[in-house]
Order: sequence, then structure tokens, then C-alpha cells
Amino acid sequence: MLYISLFVVLVAVTSYRNQLSLAACSSRWAHSGKRAEGSLDSFIASEAPIALRGVLDNIGPLGTKATGAESGAVIASPSKVDPDYFYTWTRDSALTLKLLVDTFIAGDASLQPEIEDYISAQAIVQTVANPSGDLTDGTGLGEPKFEADLTAFTRPWGRPQRDEPALRATTLITYSRWLLANGGRSNVTSTIWPIISNDLSYVGQYWNRTGFDLWEEVEGSSFFTTAVQHRALVEGQALAEQIGKTCPACESQAPEVLCFQQSFWNGRFIVSNINNRNGRNGRDVNSILASIHSFDPAAACDDATFQPCSSRALANHKEVTDSFRSEYAINSGIPEGVAVAVGRYTEDIYFGGNPWYLTTSAAAEQLYAALYQINRLGRLDVDATSLPFFQDLDPTISIGSYPSSSDIYTAVTSAVKAYADGYLSVVQQYTPPDGRLSEQYSRDDGSPLSAADLTWSYAAFITATDRRSSIVPPPWGPSAATVPPASCTGTSAPGTYVTPPITCAVNVSEVAVTFNVREPTSYGETVHVSGSAAALGGWDTAKGLELNANRYTSSDPLWSGTARPLPAGAPFEYKYYKTGTDGVTVTWEGAANRMISVPEGCQRNAVRSDVWQP
Repeated sequence: MLYISLFVVLVAVTSYRNQLSLAACSSRWAHSGKRAEGSLDSFIASEAPIALRGVLDNIGPLGTKATGAESGAVIASPSKVDPDYFYTWTRDSALTLKLLVDTFIAGDASLQPEIEDYISAQAIVQTVANPSGDLTDGTGLGEPKFEADLTAFTRPWGRPQRDEPALRATTLITYSRWLLANGGRSNVTSTIWPIISNDLSYVGQYWNRTGFDLWEEVEGSSFFTTAVQHRALVEGQALAEQIGKTCPACESQAPEVLCFQQSFWNGRFIVSNINNRNGRNGRDVNSILASIHSFDPAAACDDATFQPCSSRALANHKEVTDSFRSEYAINSGIPEGVAVAVGRYTEDIYFGGNPWYLTTSAAAEQLYAALYQINRLGRLDVDATSLPFFQDLDPTISIGSYPSSSDIYTAVTSAVKAYADGYLSVVQQYTPPDGRLSEQYSRDDGSPLSAADLTWSYAAFITATDRRSSIVPPPWGPSAATVPPASCTGTSAPGTYVTPPITCAVNVSEVAVTFNVREPTSYGETVHVSGSAAALGGWDTAKGLELNANRYTSSDPLWSGTARPLPAGAPFEYKYYKTGTDGVTVTWEGAANRMISVPEGCQRNAVRSDVWQP
């Protein structure tokens, strides 16, 4: 019975793969006023395949919304304007692929090509020098996002973000364990372990330095970052032992990270960001996301790792979700113990500060995961810390331990399930009829806002509904690392970094080349590129590639365009030119012709980043 709902989803997705295509748009995008209706079960059955299709559509090179993205690159959203999310974030990508790896392990073999493409893409990304640094000392691994073609994003951003290498390591470790159990040891040791090892080295070396949080806004120490770092080190050590490798940083630093993680707990809730002066109250879904990422189906209700069923995690769930009850108009009048729309944190002002689909799904997912653990343990433990949470659901409950045979156990666990269902019902209420999930929905009327077809929104819905059906990821082993040291020390471990091998099943024959050039222009002028290749017009200015100014600003005068695919390995010359306001006058840039050799190997896309030659 455990996998019945997943089977239904997979069958439905099979029929969707070549049928469903969602039109991309952004900001407050058009939809009918009527929203998803029917029972929660029927909504999940219809929305689950749409969500999985939404994830796959945002993965290059075959995703229908990811045109121009490199193979294995997961774009955050197809939205390119207001906001521009057509980039690949290491965090979003790792969380999305963790979902696909878990779904693959559960039986959907069709997802393996996306997983293998992702591995190849991450091997490339690790070698890309970027504003955070490079692989020489590992600093480049903390770069938050890259262009969709896997080249460096060079504009100002909140960097570094130190959760991302840990999240990527966890995803690859999970897949590696499956490979080891299914005859894929050589792939793990030769191809995947070098990527994992680099990430673990980064975590061990830089975990106790500040960085930006997962919302990319606060520089300090983030609970989410610390939690995912601890998990990566623990399971990294186990994998290293399994394949005969070593991870010195894992063994020495995991206890210290766990020790530091306790400092975020203030006795009532998790203060999600510390060592900063952000002026917030500390209640942030950052902490709920950390709990569900730390979820181990074989673990006890452990406070040290903030397992979903732990007293600390449940108390924190109440504090965080209650903070939104008076924050949004759509939550008006909803009492404690009844689900509400959930945002990131109450001081949020991005796009006006609204609830998000992924954060509302996360509030449900923690409760489903907690129920799984409670049911597996066969008892419900209530202490002074968790009592306020449980009293919202049953005012008569008191501190104690209730076996599964008791009436209180049955009543309270049923109430928790109904409470969790309430959060998914909120998602249902504000999901438009076509099932598309944006990033946010309005605090006033629930209409979709910000980036359309957000990959993380779709992934979060799927993981929440999986936990509802008791479909859980493989254990990762916190039971071996739940006792922090008596005192914390700010240690670190020197990292060792190696260039990972870049592999692909078949070398590509053609490469789509994107030309970027920065040149200030006057209104009415247009920048083009031409060259010796036929795809660039063969030096005929009437046939050259016209570039677009979609991202042009006064501070960054970028003109960009992608040529028709060029033969891999082919050399050619090119040069930029402008056409005047009359559309006829041509002005070539100065200096000699530029030269390029189209890359060979795995990459389906390449980028030339130039500055106009006077």
C-alpha cells in the first residue's frame, strides 16, 4: 500500500510527458478567477503529474521551458522579466534533483537520464571560476547561481551561500548509495565521488564562516545552512567508508557543526538567522525547511537534529506558522490549530511580502513526516516544549507518553493529519485551474504572483504529498550523531579539491553559441553579430544575428543572442556591428576579427562574453 499513490502519479505522468506544456509568464500572471475545487485527494491526484511535469519542463536541454539551458541545468523558473529567474541555482537544483533521485529509487526509472545529466552539469559547474572564487581553494563552490548555460553569473549578488555544496553532496550521496546496491560502484568512485568530495571539503573548511541565507538576503549564520551541512558530513563519512575513501573533514567537523546547531534554539523556537543585525524576530520557514531536509524515517524524535517529530521542531512549527495568522488578509480570523497561508518570514517585503506555495507545502510536509516517525515508534510523547503545539489540536492533552493503543494517541494523530491536510488545502484553494504554481500568491486575494512555474514550488508540493502517502526517502543516519559535544569549538578542516571528470553518454555534434557583448547604445540603435559561419550570415550584414537588449541597463549595457547550432569543434571568425536608427546604416566595431572554436564534448551550449572593440 505504501507506493500506491506514487504508482498513480507515475502512470499519470507517463501520459503527460509528451502532452502537457505550460505557457511561461511572470509577475501577476493571467488566470481564471475560479480555483481548484473538489476534495483534497482528487486535487492531489490531478496536481501531482502537473507538478512533476513542471519540474521536468525546467531542466535543460529537453525541458519545454528550458530552451537554451545546458544539459542537466535546472532553471528556477522560465520567467525572464519581473523577475528574471532564468538561471540555475545550486540550491534549487540540488533540492529538485533530490526529489527526482528519491522518485527514481522508488521506481520511476525514466528519471535516470535527468539525474546523469545533472551529475555531468555539476562537474562542469564546480570548475567554473566565479565572483565567489574558484576550485583551487574551494571558494568558488559557494557561488549561489550560474547562467543557464553553466557559465559564471558575474553581477552583484548575495554571496557566498554555504548551504549549496552540502545540498548537492546529499543528493549525489543518495544516488550513489543506490548505484552501489545496483552494480554501479565504478561510476560512484570514478565520476561522482570527486564531486561529493569537493563539496564535503568545502563544508569542512568553511562551515563556521558567515554567508548568506537560503533567501539570499541575510549575511550571518543560518539554521538551514548549519542543518544541511551537518547531514552532509554525517552521510559523507558513511559513504566514504563504504567505498574505501576518506573524508577527514566529515569525521572531525560533524560533531562541531551539530554543537553549533544547538545555539539557534532559544527555548521556544528556532532563531533562523544569528550573528547578524537584520532586525527580524527570528521566526522563519528556513527552520521548517531545515527540519524536513533533516528528516530520517528511521530516526527517533531527536531534538539535537530537530527531527520533524521532535519537541523542538513541533514547537517551532507552531511559532512560525502562528506568526502569519495576523499577517495576511487571506488568513483573517483563522484560529490557532487551523492551517493558514505561510510565507517566508513576517518582515518580508519582496513583491510585497506574500505567502509562498513552497513554504505552505513545507508546513504540511513537516507534520506528515512527524506522523510517519510517531507511527513508526508506536507512541506519542508530549513534554513541556511540545505541549502548546498539541494543545492547539486537543486542549485536554497533558504531558505524558501515549501508546498507539490509547484513545488519545488515535485522536491526536488524527488531528495532526487533519491539520497537515489543511495546509495542502490552502495550496489547493489558491492554485489556479490549470495547476500552475508560481512562487507566491497574494496576501490579499490569493492570486498567483512573482515568477511563474517555479521549480521549487512544484518540487515542494510533490515531497509534501509523498510524505502524506508515507512515501519517504532512504535513511541517512542521524542516530549515529545525535549527541553534540559538551562545548563547541570554532574549528575547521583544510580542504582538498580536485577537478572532477566531465562525462557524457554521447558527444554532441552541434552547439548553440550565445553571444554577449556590452556596448552602450542610443535609442533606436541595434547590435548584431556576423561572421564566417553560415549561422551568422557569412559576413552579410543583412543576415547577421540581431541581439536583444532584454537585460540592458545603464550600468550593464548587455546585448545578447543565441545563434543557430554550430558544428562542434568548428573554428570561425566573428565581429559585432550596429545598425542605426534608420535600420540601414552599419557601424562595425574596431580591431581585428574575433576568433572562436566551437567546444567539443558534452556541452550543448557555449557563451562568448565580449566588450565592444572601439
